Amino acid sequence: MKKVFLVSLFALFATAAFAQEADVNQYGQKVESVPVEAKMQDGILVFQNKDANYKMWFDVRVQADAAVYFGAPDFCAKEIDGKSNTSHIGNGMNLRRTRFAIKAQLDKNWYGELDTDWTSGTPELKDAYLAFTGVEGLEIKAGNFKENFSIQRNTTSRYLMFMERAMVTYLAPSRHLGINARYSNKWFWASAGVFGPELSSSEEQTYMEDGNKDYGYNEGLSYTGKLVFRPLYKSSTSSLHIGGAVSYREPKLSSTDGYFVGRYSSRNSTSINRKKYLDTDDVKGLDHELAWTVELAGHWKQLRYETAYIARGMYLDQTVNPLPTQWAEGWYAQASWLLFGGTQNYDADGAKYTRTTSEHKWGNLEVAFRYEYADFNTGKLFSHKVADTNIFGGSGEAYTIGLNYYPNKNVKIVLNWQYNNNDRYANAKGKSYVGYDLNGKPTKDPNKVVAPTGKGGVDYQMLALRFQVAF
Repeated sequence: MKKVFLVSLFALFATAAFAQEADVNQYGQKVESVPVEAKMQDGILVFQNKDANYKMWFDVRVQADAAVYFGAPDFCAKEIDGKSNTSHIGNGMNLRRTRFAIKAQLDKNWYGELDTDWTSGTPELKDAYLAFTGVEGLEIKAGNFKENFSIQRNTTSRYLMFMERAMVTYLAPSRHLGINARYSNKWFWASAGVFGPELSSSEEQTYMEDGNKDYGYNEGLSYTGKLVFRPLYKSSTSSLHIGGAVSYREPKLSSTDGYFVGRYSSRNSTSINRKKYLDTDDVKGLDHELAWTVELAGHWKQLRYETAYIARGMYLDQTVNPLPTQWAEGWYAQASWLLFGGTQNYDADGAKYTRTTSEHKWGNLEVAFRYEYADFNTGKLFSHKVADTNIFGGSGEAYTIGLNYYPNKNVKIVLNWQYNNNDRYANAKGKSYVGYDLNGKPTKDPNKVVAPTGKGGVDYQMLALRFQVAF
């Protein structure tokens, strides 16, 4: 299959080269033709003409995962009273990502990218944008791409410290259609953008089109800005990233939860266990949202560290929903160490961390630790007191130990152990047992759980493995 693909690929470019010699394209127009050189750069096939400032390459990524879960309470058993238990956590495996992208630096001024994911069997849109790069330090981007908000969200999945991002990262905006300007120099980085719909699949596209056609709704815009300071920019062995971001967000017509509806939900930093224990369910009457974050990250030789606090609040239309602003929040802290020399690396233009460097032909090992906490029992910001005006979406914490093996620049093998501690309100919108009632029966109602404060909820452990290849 690989040989057939390569033969077809080179046949395609041979055809293109013949067309170039004729200096006429398929539309009968005269064109300027230049040769391109095919080469391999760290295992990636690249077509390049340096004189024309042209470079085109494919970006392919596959992540295959497997996980087992253990240590859960008895009310998560496979069967209860001889009946199948929907609260049981099933072991499994999946393809987490199967990405195919085409990227091109068209000349010194313009860059384009199309990135898709095929995990579900049908293509899902990821990145699709045009960028102007003709001024040093400045990038203006238009299309579908990640908003510059969270360092954890903006770090590509191939270079994540763990298999999954921290739970609270759900509160950080991801890919949306929009336009963004970014400026970067050695010590300072700034980004500002205006964004519209989320177009990750046909479902969001349908919601947006039907809402526009049937009701004449506006799409809903978001305004996101971020600043980063880098005081150690002169150091060749270390970096320090101090950042903050804020985002004002109108209701999205493309939201599958509904227009003028807010909802915060997250899995326990695992994709195989599909249960979203932390879930506020739908909150009617959304007027707008405000999200903000502060983050600190850095590295020194083999050490890399990162921590962030993220909060996001629903401001509600009081004529529809009289509840006060509902804030969800959380934070994480993580660090890793390369065991056999090498260095961690910081991407100054992207304001995030990138691929590690190894000193050995056999690769390197990296050990990592993370603590994370997310509180979706929404209510007053910085307050964890239970009140009648709270929406009880649950809270949870997790401890994760990771071991990453980098045999070469294209392959990564990840082993994660994780302990999850969810509170009694983290019942997956009322779908999961979270304790026992007065009669000793499993209950999904957190108010009926008979257990001391701080007890109850679904606590369990996970052991997960990932094989990743990028080429």
